[in-house]
Amino acid sequence: MTFDDDQIEAARKLFAGRIDFLKSAPALEHLPDAVAPEVAFAGRSNVGKSSLLNALAGRKALARTSVTPGRTQELNFFEVGDPLVFRLVDMPGYGFAKAPKDIVRKWRFLVNDFLRGRQVLKRALVLIDSRHGIKDVDREILEMLDKAAVSYRLVLTKADKIKASDLAAVTAATETEARKRAAAHPDIIATSSETGLGIAELRAAVAEAIG
Repeated sequence: MTFDDDQIEAARKLFAGRIDFLKSAPALEHLPDAVAPEVAFAGRSNVGKSSLLNALAGRKALARTSVTPGRTQELNFFEVGDPLVFRLVDMPGYGFAKAPKDIVRKWRFLVNDFLRGRQVLKRALVLIDSRHGIKDVDREILEMLDKAAVSYRLVLTKADKIKASDLAAVTAATETEARKRAAAHPDIIATSSETGLGIAELRAAVAEAIG
């Protein structure tokens, strides 16, 4: 799916307005009231999630970037628009090899329960490092999303770090996998928070998801 100029511009304006951090939710009882549509960002630790959120919002420090994998262990909510239009949800990174088992278990319960029970969740964006493609640890979250019947789209990150031919190959392979999955959107967006590649399209995809 390609977005036209009007969709790109409308999404740009949406993200150019108010975007504020609302709260962190370490457990379901801390979730904010479900008063607006939500789009969640999921991804392996160090996939570039915080950097991409910052690029999307056009802010340098909206989401905290960290060199420590598994640093974000809460659901972080950001409000977009004044008055409120929708929320972005930064989900805790997964796949951190050094995390204690109880931390991993807590992550799994929090994310799974959030995905299954959040009626206002319109779309999840699953970030995949374009240098590595989809790994088994990514497939675990895709399975969770399929089972929870949450619509999601795969987004390639760090596209500036690989050659164009390699990016084309990993995009094709990711599209092939997406088509096999029940809840996945068939189109892939390749992005770079460094160069701005795909950021306008990703904004439009978020705007389209909240309808």
